Amino acid sequence: MATMRCRFYENHFPDVEETVVVNVRQIADMGAYVSLSEYNGKEGMILLSELSRRRIRSVNKLIRVGRSECVVVIRVDKDKGYIDLSKRRVYSKDLILCEERFAKAKAINSILRHVAEQLGYDKDEQLEDLYMKTAWHFDRKEKKKAAAYDVFKRAISDPHVLDECEISPEVREALLEDIRKKLTPQAVKV
Repeated sequence: MATMRCRFYENHFPDVEETVVVNVRQIADMGAYVSLSEYNGKEGMILLSELSRRRIRSVNKLIRVGRSECVVVIRVDKDKGYIDLSKRRVYSKDLILCEERFAKAKAINSILRHVAEQLGYDKDEQLEDLYMKTAWHFDRKEKKKAAAYDVFKRAISDPHVLDECEISPEVREALLEDIRKKLTPQAVKV
């Protein structure tokens, strides 16, 4: 069975000045080709001039194929599908926020993909519909990306927070079960 895929956020392309997580695919003469992890693997490019503020002696010391990096979006051409990125314009505070947001969005993605598999979904559109009715609903309501993570955490103790989602009782139960399994804090022995 093929794994279902869906972008983490409702918009198809990132916003300019947004910090995103990318995976480095290939290093070429003009720059590095990357895939945007949060946007369903859309391809982007980091130009060599945007890799570092300092003089570049070795590109491989700055960026490696297969590694994940936090970068800033500097230009988006939705018609052509081009996304230009910069590693040198990322500030340390944005880096921390980006990593936290990505971890939350990844946890949400894991929960929703697992629920979709349990319900027998086999199309990306079905997963996207589940996202639309749950995670993206809360992101729109809270006006921030990955806001659903905090709502899902609250659902552990107060399942009624999911009542506003337009989902069937079967989907709601599967979602609650998975949320409890994956987001309940683990007891630690001291």
